[in-house]
Amino acid sequence: MCGVVGVYCENEDLTSKIAFFSLYSLQHRGQESAGISVFGDYIHIHKGMGLVNEIFDSRKLDGMKGKIAVGHVRYSTTGESRVENAQPLLVKTRQGAMAIAHNGNLVNYGSLRRALEREGSVFLSDSDTEVIAKLMAKEMISNDPVNAIVNLSGQIKGSYTLVFAFNDLLVGFRDSHGFKPLILGEGDFGYIIASESCALDAVGAEIVRDVKPGEAVIVKDGGIEFIKIEEFDRSSLCVFEYIYFARPDSVIDGVSVYDVRQRIGRILARESPVEADIVSPVPDSGTTSAIGFSKESGMEYLEALIKNRYVGRTFILPGQSVRELSVKIKMNAISKNVEGKRVVLIDDSIVRGTTSRKIVDMVRNAGAKEVHFRVGSPPIISPCYFGIDMSTRDELIASSKTVEEIRKEINADSLAYLSLDGLIEAVGKKKEDLCLACLTARYPVDVSEAMQCRSC
Repeated sequence: MCGVVGVYCENEDLTSKIAFFSLYSLQHRGQESAGISVFGDYIHIHKGMGLVNEIFDSRKLDGMKGKIAVGHVRYSTTGESRVENAQPLLVKTRQGAMAIAHNGNLVNYGSLRRALEREGSVFLSDSDTEVIAKLMAKEMISNDPVNAIVNLSGQIKGSYTLVFAFNDLLVGFRDSHGFKPLILGEGDFGYIIASESCALDAVGAEIVRDVKPGEAVIVKDGGIEFIKIEEFDRSSLCVFEYIYFARPDSVIDGVSVYDVRQRIGRILARESPVEADIVSPVPDSGTTSAIGFSKESGMEYLEALIKNRYVGRTFILPGQSVRELSVKIKMNAISKNVEGKRVVLIDDSIVRGTTSRKIVDMVRNAGAKEVHFRVGSPPIISPCYFGIDMSTRDELIASSKTVEEIRKEINADSLAYLSLDGLIEAVGKKKEDLCLACLTARYPVDVSEAMQCRSC
């Protein structure tokens, strides 16, 4: 998760606003903290805990002038949820200042940090982004930015999509596996680099193209250059970008997220049909798949649950107890729509199972005759070490229980998951071009150090 944005704008008064609206459109990728740094006559940086519109107002944005901006919204995986870990991080080097924003998670964070500390580095946060920033600053002592990135990529392992500003340069870089998305857009104002295409749409920019795995895009003085930093044998885009994380109106690596989710629903209806009266989404991430399920099955689409639009995503909130409490205010059942009916609920995934149980019980208590649960992904059986808060196997209900045991646990009349082959078909990419580690326990890079750290 996390969302990153880089902006190059000739109008110095407009840059911070473009960064703000871009970040606002990426709020679904992180709700813990947000920040923007603008490079002008001097460096402006402002960040804090909370949502984008809580941290920035027009007065603050008006005071941040310059041609280059870097922005970030955070969802924590490495590092606690506190202001010291908010991004962008600002680092001073001999050649100038650098503001850096990171989406991803380093699997060798611990060993890199210990090595830097032995060399005398002092850390102000416990975020792996600060490790990246210090390594980059170290490399730039004797290298230009491109060679510094090359050397950096040889040291860090895991998932890392980076956007950083250095003096008059704006740079976006995607790791050689392409775990996280990154796209370049062009507008009347200049250029924007962002995690998703919906950020481009928000500021009226057109897609230039996705940044390829192992590639950097450099914006300088209104010109752009793509540079290959690392060779890659295969991409490993996180499949959960299509299942859950990305906004449905985004296009990632040329594939429409909306189309994928609707195909998920159609395939789910073919694989696991059920006799029922209505199909309803668990809002909002299950909505598009529920539409697909309805179209394929011929079953009426009708909302059983209404979401409180002022409550954010519960999965990306820190702490399971907070997630469970937030479900009670996040959505409510519509008794008139479900009373005496057999209801099919469509959700994107089941991670821990506790939220699913509360949702099923909510619909039952509203008068549903039967509640059938359909899941738009295969069972999640393994932790993620690349930037998703699925940290231990014990937290994953499917790692230790059968589908029937999970059905009983969530109190559903029936339960079925999308097959792995069905998911691959829905995405429309080769199986080997996706990271499916949480579904298969086969990791595209060595995660042994990260596994040891989490077991400590």
